[in-house]
Amino acid sequence: MTEAPQASAIDAGEPILKRRLVLFLATSVGLIVANAYYVQPILAELGRTFMLSPQTAGQIVMTTQLGTALGMLTIVPLGDTKELRSLITLLLSLATCALITMAMASTPVMLFVASFAVGMSTSIVHLIVPYAAHLAPEKSRGRVVGTVLSGLLMGILLARTASGLTAGVLGWRGVYWVAAMIMVTLAVLVYKWLPPRPAVVHLKYFVLLRSVAELVRKHQALRESAVTSALLFAAFSSLWTTLAFLLEAPPFGYGPEVAGLFGLVGAIGAAGAPVFGRLTDQIGPRSAVVWALIITLVGFLILAVSGHSIIGLIIGILVMDLGVQSGHVANQTRIYGIDSSARGRLNTAYMVTYFIGGAMGSAFGAFFWQHAGWLGVCSFAISAVVLGLAIMKRNTAVTATASPLG
Repeated sequence: MTEAPQASAIDAGEPILKRRLVLFLATSVGLIVANAYYVQPILAELGRTFMLSPQTAGQIVMTTQLGTALGMLTIVPLGDTKELRSLITLLLSLATCALITMAMASTPVMLFVASFAVGMSTSIVHLIVPYAAHLAPEKSRGRVVGTVLSGLLMGILLARTASGLTAGVLGWRGVYWVAAMIMVTLAVLVYKWLPPRPAVVHLKYFVLLRSVAELVRKHQALRESAVTSALLFAAFSSLWTTLAFLLEAPPFGYGPEVAGLFGLVGAIGAAGAPVFGRLTDQIGPRSAVVWALIITLVGFLILAVSGHSIIGLIIGILVMDLGVQSGHVANQTRIYGIDSSARGRLNTAYMVTYFIGGAMGSAFGAFFWQHAGWLGVCSFAISAVVLGLAIMKRNTAVTATASPLG
């Protein structure tokens, strides 16, 4: 029997985390978050199966992201008040049920309900990241959290590739049957391998939620970071929601396999985000956010001008993904510097706003694709990024006098 990657014994209350367990947690968050992104390369296939227009098919992505936002708001705060291993195992079981429902969907209503449930279940990753931070010793906590977050990022980007290739062999339903089997396996391994982590606070549920709203009211830096990241994610989602339709249409004529392979292009672009993270430390997170917005804008300008050629798509997506993921890194760095005692709740407020932005981007991207084509999608994305730059410029004087956070 293979030895489970158990955490070492805890002496004097100081957790020691083995590398094998860190890698298991990083792999787990990647596999879980991927569930929300499998749908993007197969939207055209879903549209044909259920006779949906591109705009309606795009709303499947929006529904999934709204589910994630609701999960962030209603489920993630429970991580501070419940035994975490059991909570994660239970939620993985529910994720399995949602994925099976998606695979068996026979009507558009069933499809949308299942996609919403899949989105809610992906909020599990935001229970695992603080769990990793809890297990890690202080001297290596940043490295551990960074490793786990890199797994999350790779899951987001490579999910499209896995989905497109699997759909090419097993059909779009096969994508969700495979995902369901993965979640069952993860649920068993999580319960077997992870040490328990008891509740860390004893607040009533609605008191916990109210404290999140109080943080939003109190911290202008949190509001600014949340909104700018939401705008970046809206632009990002508008592209990935409509890319399958673009690649299916002339002059390309490609299927879901090729749409999925563009996830590899995005992964290459986003691989520069950790380097950008070091730049964030040098110039300050707020300045880094401005640069990330500019990089993203350049990416979408390339896509608007040259998006009907493969080379133009590849270059534009490389630049765009670098900008979006770098902005996410800079904004999260910024909010974690606001209040070390409230990082979980700060992250809840930030990520709820982030996924609402993604949901709106998916909906508007599908709308503009149907009514104005690729140029309409790129125009929407450019407008979202420009709005983010305008917000940063408007708040510069206030931030400089009221906040030391960059």
